[in-house]
Amino acid sequence: MKTIIKAAILAAALGATLGAANAQQTRFGMAPEPYPPFASIDASGKWVGWEIEIMDAVCAEAKLDCVIVPTAWDGIIPALTTNKIDVIWNSMSITEERKKTIDFTDKVYNTPTAIIGPKGETFGAEPADLKGKIIGVQVSTTHSAYAKKHFTEAAEIKEYATQDEANQDLAAGRVDAVQADSNALDAFLKSEQGMACCDLKGHVKEDLEILGPGVGGGVRKDDTELKGKLNAALKAIRDNGKYAEVTAKYFDFDIYGE
Repeated sequence: MKTIIKAAILAAALGATLGAANAQQTRFGMAPEPYPPFASIDASGKWVGWEIEIMDAVCAEAKLDCVIVPTAWDGIIPALTTNKIDVIWNSMSITEERKKTIDFTDKVYNTPTAIIGPKGETFGAEPADLKGKIIGVQVSTTHSAYAKKHFTEAAEIKEYATQDEANQDLAAGRVDAVQADSNALDAFLKSEQGMACCDLKGHVKEDLEILGPGVGGGVRKDDTELKGKLNAALKAIRDNGKYAEVTAKYFDFDIYGE
């Protein structure tokens, strides 16, 4: 009986130790879909990209044990609020609508929103330019919200589970245009498929209410300690040059913006 009790105590202690170890990890939610140059999974199964390297730099600076938790984009906010992840680190724009549910770190980066379309076709990024066209956007994004607000009267909006699917349909001629973050679309346009099919048509007019002031890390409203650590680390890597060092590997301009 003593042996059984002792074994039970040891098992409980081990469980508590493992639980404590897991509790020390900071879980970064990322959608497991290609979104180069920000984040994607390479052929070996390793996460790569600008956001991944910035995450690593932030975690090293903040002395956090960080782990990526693959999380579907359309469920990523519920995953945060139900404690399945601790941070949304997935090119999520800071918007007033989202701030009703979650909080954000300081800005991580900010780039314009672009429209791309088939080579050989001349049109811009104004509603009148897109009249009668089908515009592809990723579901549950600021781009989807923007397109629905500004382009619905002129064009048909088609939503996709991933940005890659929207890009593929543009290349195949199933949509006439795609709206997304300019840097992500630039990466597609530089790919073999993108160079063959498509080019930049223009940047949409600013709408801070929908597009927000930039991209930040999403955190729970009550997780002020983690938010503080992430903000301090973001400032530190901006000040010590690490942010610029990582950015120079992917972009030839300052992605931070104004």
